[in-house]
Amino acid sequence: MAVKPLEDRVLVKPIEQEEKTASGIYLPESAKERPVKGKVVAVGPGKRLDNGQVAKPGVKVGDTVVYGKYSGSEIEVKGAEHLILRESELLGVIEG
Repeated sequence: MAVKPLEDRVLVKPIEQEEKTASGIYLPESAKERPVKGKVVAVGPGKRLDNGQVAKPGVKVGDTVVYGKYSGSEIEVKGAEHLILRESELLGVIEG
């Protein structure tokens, strides 16, 4: 199953946090927080403006993005968890 986002929506595959802290302590499953960054898998064509034109998205496939902890809608694509978010729900793009 492939998902093609509509309008200004973005399909993101969350990046899971490390199971071990920087000091070497392993975190149990219950202590892990919901991911807040992920890799863009697909991007919609852009939001339609009032004048009828389509605004080009600010992110592209392959970008690593940061989003709010409870943003978007969870879906399963090919057995893996993904999120569909509006571009406005993205907080930033991680560069480098």
